[in-house]
Amino acid sequence: MFVRLSELDPEPTTELEYRTPYELLVAVILSAQATDVGVNKATRRLFPIANTPAAMLALGEEKLKRHIATIGLFNAKAANVIAMSRLLLDRHDGEVPHDREALEALPGVGRKTANVVLNTAFGEPTIAVDTHIFRVSNRTGLAPGRNVREVEDRLLKVVPAEFRQNAHHWLILHGRYVCKARKPDCPRCVIRDLCRYPDKTTD
Repeated sequence: MFVRLSELDPEPTTELEYRTPYELLVAVILSAQATDVGVNKATRRLFPIANTPAAMLALGEEKLKRHIATIGLFNAKAANVIAMSRLLLDRHDGEVPHDREALEALPGVGRKTANVVLNTAFGEPTIAVDTHIFRVSNRTGLAPGRNVREVEDRLLKVVPAEFRQNAHHWLILHGRYVCKARKPDCPRCVIRDLCRYPDKTTD
């Protein structure tokens, strides 16, 4: 499965636009229950004026809300980004920590967000399970589980070590563009013969 996905896309990466670990962390917090396209539209306006914890605090929560008002749950997300930025300055000299426990202690950061940052910003072979990865893992039979943590734990066991760094991105992109929620595009799927989904589409 991963040989084929890697041949299709040898160097997959997040579709969120970022240049630094802090920008990535903010973008991932904003992306909860929102599209990467929508987040990118907002951060293209936001990051030129506030792309460090100090600049974000200087911007303030009310102005931040105006920049991200097109994103769902923007009030709570603005509060989390401001609180997260303050903690980064207070505890980590303004730097995003390269440590799961420290990341998960930040406001608005759960296990999935920490995994994305560890994987994408710091090159750790973690697998962040979002709705796409949860669906693909269960639908294909790759790593079935009743919840995201079960799926994550099984993926870490079954994904070969050489593919673990990029597995997160391959599975997300496959779920987003091919193995879609309402109607999977099975005729276009490069792993359809390996997939255990019984209701494959034919057109």
